[in-house]
Amino acid sequence: MSGNNLVLPIVLWGRTAPTHCISSLLVMDDFSTIITGCHDGQICLWDMTPELEICPRAMLFGHTASITCLSKASACGDKQYMVSASESGEMCLWDVNDGRCIEFTKLACAHTGIQFYQFTIGTQREGRLLCNGHYPEILVVDATSLEVLYSLVSKILPDWISSMSIIRSHRTQEDTVVAVSVTGILKVWIITAEVSKMQDMDPVFEEESKPIYCQGCQSISFCTFTQSSLLVVCSKYWRVFDAGDYSLLCSVPSDTDQVWTGGEFIAADKVIIWTEDGCSYIYKLPASCLPASEHFRSDVGKTKEGSIPPLVYSIASRSDKQLLICPPVTRFFFGRREPFHKLLIQGDSSGRLSLWSIPESSPLQPPSIPAAPAAAELPASTTVSLQEAFDKLTPVSAGIIDQLSVLPGKEEPVKVTASVYIPSQGRLVCGREDGSIILVPATQTAIVQLLQGEHMLRRGWPPHRTLRGHRNKVTCVLYPYQISPRYDQRSLVSGGVDFSVIVWDIFTGEMKHIFCVHGGEITQLIIPPENCSTRVQHCVCSVASDHSVGLLSLRERKCIMLASRHLFPIQVIKWRPADDYLVVGCSDGSVYVWQMDTGALDRCVMGITAVEILNACDELAPATVDALSHSAVNLKQAMTRRSLAALKNMAQHKLQTLATNLLAADNADKGNLPKYSHNALVVQSMKTNLTDPDMHVLFFDVEAVIIQLLTEEAQRPNPMLVSPESLQKSQAGADKGGSFLANKIFKQVKETMKETIKEHLLDEDEEEEEEMRRREEKSKSLSLLEYNLTMDTAKLFMSCLHAWGLNQQLDGICLERLGMLRPHCPISFGLISRGGHMSLMLPTFKESLLYQLSLATGRKLTLSDIVGKGTYGVSRAVTTQHLLSVISLANTLMGMTNATFVGEHMKKAPARPPRPGGTPESPRRTPAVPPQPSCPALQAQIKQAAVATAANAGAATVAGARGPPGGLPQGAPGFPSPGPASHNIPSVNEGWSQLAAMHCVMLPDLLGLDKYRPPLLEMLARRWQDRCLEVREAAQALLLAELRRIGQSGRKDTIDAWALYLPQYVDMVSSPGTTTESSPQAPPPPDAQPVETKAPEEEMDVTDDDITADLTE
Repeated sequence: MSGNNLVLPIVLWGRTAPTHCISSLLVMDDFSTIITGCHDGQICLWDMTPELEICPRAMLFGHTASITCLSKASACGDKQYMVSASESGEMCLWDVNDGRCIEFTKLACAHTGIQFYQFTIGTQREGRLLCNGHYPEILVVDATSLEVLYSLVSKILPDWISSMSIIRSHRTQEDTVVAVSVTGILKVWIITAEVSKMQDMDPVFEEESKPIYCQGCQSISFCTFTQSSLLVVCSKYWRVFDAGDYSLLCSVPSDTDQVWTGGEFIAADKVIIWTEDGCSYIYKLPASCLPASEHFRSDVGKTKEGSIPPLVYSIASRSDKQLLICPPVTRFFFGRREPFHKLLIQGDSSGRLSLWSIPESSPLQPPSIPAAPAAAELPASTTVSLQEAFDKLTPVSAGIIDQLSVLPGKEEPVKVTASVYIPSQGRLVCGREDGSIILVPATQTAIVQLLQGEHMLRRGWPPHRTLRGHRNKVTCVLYPYQISPRYDQRSLVSGGVDFSVIVWDIFTGEMKHIFCVHGGEITQLIIPPENCSTRVQHCVCSVASDHSVGLLSLRERKCIMLASRHLFPIQVIKWRPADDYLVVGCSDGSVYVWQMDTGALDRCVMGITAVEILNACDELAPATVDALSHSAVNLKQAMTRRSLAALKNMAQHKLQTLATNLLAADNADKGNLPKYSHNALVVQSMKTNLTDPDMHVLFFDVEAVIIQLLTEEAQRPNPMLVSPESLQKSQAGADKGGSFLANKIFKQVKETMKETIKEHLLDEDEEEEEEMRRREEKSKSLSLLEYNLTMDTAKLFMSCLHAWGLNQQLDGICLERLGMLRPHCPISFGLISRGGHMSLMLPTFKESLLYQLSLATGRKLTLSDIVGKGTYGVSRAVTTQHLLSVISLANTLMGMTNATFVGEHMKKAPARPPRPGGTPESPRRTPAVPPQPSCPALQAQIKQAAVATAANAGAATVAGARGPPGGLPQGAPGFPSPGPASHNIPSVNEGWSQLAAMHCVMLPDLLGLDKYRPPLLEMLARRWQDRCLEVREAAQALLLAELRRIGQSGRKDTIDAWALYLPQYVDMVSSPGTTTESSPQAPPPPDAQPVETKAPEEEMDVTDDDITADLTE
């Protein structure tokens, strides 16, 4: 998936919530969002209401290691940004509202703490992030670009900083950074306005440094109430210091079995301290710590340890303690604005959040008893876990093949534990917990989960095939042909918990071979690189939990090498094909080098050599000399390890593979394979943790869908088999001859299709098996290729994106004429942003969306109010992507001949449910009926030139809003199609035209502004010159419609907001402000706009004006 493509993810989470072992916590300033980071690298956004109810909204993917810290990255009033850092040194800046990744970077060092710091230079406010971690300084990072600006360095005893606090002084213009190093030395830096302006890398040295003997410091915090004391929490005691001269005011040791992990001031005289096992204690500070009392500093210098301050409250975490894997994370936050909550929040390893609202007043305590044992218990205000939130959902969150996985008598469906998608066939292969593997058409099974239609009445729909062979859970599935064409197209390889690797024939469903060479469950299946020896090229590499690696030859059907003496779990496998080496990296840092030919262990190394060997394997050139040893030694090793014949053999082999690859590529071109590299639909299975079942994300590449639709349109058989150029001239002729020659051509094409399919499925080897296979293939493989993948993908995608329930008449057209289906539950979409970072809505997002929309509209909304149209109220970025996709696809479909989804394969499906054995009945066809649009490469309708039509689609988008087909493209043919002849074509095209017009122009009025998040102008402007014509036209139409909607004042605000970023010289020539004032219809000019796009833009303006006039009438 390339970055600039318009790719929309749709998620099927399944019933099991993802594992979320919380490692860090943050509450945003407005107290409406809680953010949690987990040890697997995901970030979860939870919405919180003023009544302290919590609901998980979305999950952010992008980090590859455990999240170490989270911090806000913008001040209260601005946009809501937050920054996250992971163990591997990655830093990401996220927009909390829509989960977009704004910026990301990777540093060589890992951060363990980040603090946001804002200062004012003149009138401008700038944000900085102060980071500390596994490095001996504090890095100052720009909060918008994530660049390191300068660092705060120690002269005396530099060491890792364990925690820090920023002291904002109201009295002077200087702010102080106080930090405690790992060795217990307190350091102070002063940040003045001059220092803040610095952009160069001059280090800033500390002002003072003082040992305070606090080893193992966990947190340090400054009292904002009195502005004169510091709380330092160490694992064995906590201490209060005077912030003026850092003298000790009070110290409290922990109990023997407890470890303090942090603390915070909650009032001028109270602190809250929490422990590793999740308990928290609120203490009232003695008078000697309070500046307001006359006893202030009375104990300084005295060795008076005895006076433990009275305990006011104790907060235990839940009484029904489950055994938690990791210690819970506790944080304290208090609201600076209404509502002034003081919240203690705790997140634990089961993905549970618990909240306590800390009261202002202390409980009355009986004076007779000493304070310590009688502390009052504070009950939790709210507690919720991800799984509980999933369980509450009605209907339950769907998994990709739930309808095929529910066993009689069981409530839960069988979990999918491994899956692979085969784009060329549009099929999804799902390995399950019970050892069975299911092959199912991906679009069909997704339609069952998301949309309502006649498939709901059929049991076991869609037709699927079940492979049974593993005795227990399937752990990994691999389709080698997808990765490299040198493998057999029929082979599917699966590994399981039963120590076996099974090779299947994907077309007949039979088991070809079982490898039982490992002594542990199979954890990974890998394909060797292209430039290995011929023998290894036909192997699959399997990794098992008994720390062994095998090379299993699919051609010879035997294990040609088993590397099994590793002492620790295998973490990485690398290849050195030039030297015939397989390199195995283990979790203890050791590296084993194996010879693939002989299976001999060449060497085992540790330390820096091991790291260098692994790095050397990453070099792209296959024949690079090993950097570890001298070239002469290398030559000598080559001579001793293998003969010269072997070296010659390698060279010859390279020529051979080159030749076979060229041949293979040539053959592939002859087939009806799309030339475009991206697939319209990719189904990616994801796990947040190894123990989870798979969740599936469907990635729709809008550009690829458009290209495939147009390719299919162009590939339809034509009576006059000529090029599109000459077709335009002889358009009328094509019209007349169309229906007449149709049936003859269908028969011919069908025969050739069958032939080509057969040729592609057969290999040249084993002559005697060929006849047998032909018969099988005829019956089985064709029955699995029965539906049109591109149209199915478009149908699923358009049905999910359309805003249902806003225009009854249009909904009727969509269902009846266009063949779209209505969703039966809110669909979890996602958003891909910079660098492939992704935010996916959790199925529980509808709860928080309902709450927000109810607040905005002021009335109670039900679920039906947001099914099918609620996604336009989620966030502005999501709206932009969705509208662009809907309009560009509707325009494409409108430009096609009779592009309706009605009369698809549903009609031809077996009426009775498939046999329990799992092999689907091959659908019977009566020869009397002309074939419906079904075959993959030709969608059986007669094609006449729609090339001109596609070009006019943009202008027609908006024209269609007027009702009569006046705005239809000129080339729309009028003859009935030989397929389902009941629907005549103009109505279909008109339907697409109305659909596009509704989303482009009328959506804000129909939805109401309180339920609609408008598209982002900058995202639309960026696609003004998109490489895909349809997307470009959609973006231009949307941008003009949005500029018109926001009115003159809105346009002025937009220009004022962006004026800062425009180059200065533009203002002298033509000020963008004046053009907008004078002609409200003109958009603000994009920076450098080529001449050729001016023409369509002017046409559109005219059309748009007509519409506005029509709408007002």
